[in-house]
Amino acid sequence: MRYWTVDEAREYLPRLRRLLATIQTAAPAARAPTNGHGYVDQAGADSAADSARSALAELEAGDIVLRDLAMGLVDFPALAPDGTTYLLCWCAADADLGWWHGTGEGFANRKPLPHR
Repeated sequence: MRYWTVDEAREYLPRLRRLLATIQTAAPAARAPTNGHGYVDQAGADSAADSARSALAELEAGDIVLRDLAMGLVDFPALAPDGTTYLLCWCAADADLGWWHGTGEGFANRKPLPHR
């Protein structure tokens, strides 16, 4: 498992925003894309789906957990100095990475960084 530092996760946020936009764009395109004449644009749907799969694979490779696509809610695994695993919590509405929660907790239990 990859553990992220706060600085690493913050540096990754611009890329994360792009990946989430790719996934969010592909979701409606996969349902019923048309070519403007009422016909499904299968090539466009396939391309969007491929892009979304690549974006999701990148998140998975980095052990980043997508919790809620609509919110753009993700968790980055992190390791405290005492060896405890916790999660850096970010959502698209956050200007910066500023929250964390325990592995058995969720968004409602976010606490401000730094981790204590």
